[in-house]
Amino acid sequence: MDDELAGRAAPGRLRASWLRSERYGVSPDHVDPVFSGTIDTGSLLYSCASEVLSGLQATIANEPVALMIADRDGMVLARLCPDTTIQRSLDRVHLAPGFSYSERVTGTNGLGLSLADRAPTLVKAEEHYCTGLRGYTCAAVPVLDPVHRELVGSVNLTTWSGSSSALLLALAQAAASATSALMLARGAGRTLPPAPRGEVFTVIGGSLASADGDPCVSAAWHAALDGAATAVQRGRGLAVLGAPGSGRSTLAALARRRAPDRPHLLHVRAPDAGAVAGWLALWTPELAKPGTCVIISGADTLPAWAAGDLAHLLAAASPDRWVLTAPDLAALPAELSALTAAAVTVPGLAQRPDDVLPLAHHFAARVRHRPAVFTPRAVAALTAYHWPGNTRQLRRIVRDAANRATTIDLQHLSTELLDGPARQLTRLETLERDEIARCLTEPGQTMTRAAEELGISRATLYRKTAYYRITVPR
Repeated sequence: MDDELAGRAAPGRLRASWLRSERYGVSPDHVDPVFSGTIDTGSLLYSCASEVLSGLQATIANEPVALMIADRDGMVLARLCPDTTIQRSLDRVHLAPGFSYSERVTGTNGLGLSLADRAPTLVKAEEHYCTGLRGYTCAAVPVLDPVHRELVGSVNLTTWSGSSSALLLALAQAAASATSALMLARGAGRTLPPAPRGEVFTVIGGSLASADGDPCVSAAWHAALDGAATAVQRGRGLAVLGAPGSGRSTLAALARRRAPDRPHLLHVRAPDAGAVAGWLALWTPELAKPGTCVIISGADTLPAWAAGDLAHLLAAASPDRWVLTAPDLAALPAELSALTAAAVTVPGLAQRPDDVLPLAHHFAARVRHRPAVFTPRAVAALTAYHWPGNTRQLRRIVRDAANRATTIDLQHLSTELLDGPARQLTRLETLERDEIARCLTEPGQTMTRAAEELGISRATLYRKTAYYRITVPR
């Protein structure tokens, strides 16, 4: 590390970023970012952030501040700056649309570090890794998809290093928040989920396992389970991959339970960026305890410093003491993916139709503490649905139904099983669709009686069921 930074009381995040910059082989003397000739100006991020930054620029029109939008890979998508002097200066260091300013390419800088750590970041003057950037101060804040909480990009404000930076980070945070709110508003009223919270809990038999064992019967599930169990038995670092809700953690737990030692299983889920330090401190000592295996979910969302710390701890532990889960290997930080010697993919529930009914019976029985009955209409709806939310969605729907009835019929199931239009419904359309579906799923219902009950003509009812793509199993 550069003696200049080592001699100062640099924040931990900054020091970790400098170390990574050295490891990436970034030149400390020359700024040489990668250029891409294609810029995605059609994304929701670009549209919303451009509008927000244009409004912000109008309020600070006389300040020498460049406002930028970058995608999740650090490529600058847009730059707004009325000050021609700072514009020309930024052009010389290629901080301009089409160039990547990720930490891997240009070393420690505000934009790159905000994306690496997924946290608001202010990098001043000499804190930049490359000397060519030390004439600037940069404040950057990551922008998350308001529904899925995935990283989509960053808002970056850059000014001269001699200018006051007191409000720069606050402005960037306000712009990022406004961008995310506008993305939500323009996303056809999608529901905003709570921010992820860290969880640490003991696994007893796997979340699907019961006294009767694993309820899943499909060949695809058991092929993945066999592959994971083999990797564990051979002492290989394992990553279980698949879409959220597909059963990654459950499969990891069941595979690890097959081992002769039958270890104590701990499942940990990564929290929002601000709570990562406490989350790591809470459970990582368990890696040193004999007879414990930790299943780690959400490692793909960790800030770079935390991923590096975690990789160091996992490398020092036996590979059979931990399992990672992620959407795919590419989503894992490089330090963690390098530790995995084996990977298995859990197919989504749509690729495992044979598991739908066994799982439905399993979830219902756990609610009612006795077997539940599904009518033919309910069975038809469950087996015909495409399950975009995978096992997690099935569990939610069946639990809700089992809390209402022992014999589960179509009217007890969520109306989302009756499909819907490709586009997102407005709130009013959702209410209308749900009321039509509720009425049509009543036992013995006919289109004529349903139209009368809804106060519309049969022709209108037929038109609306076609528009909402409502299909009622008979």
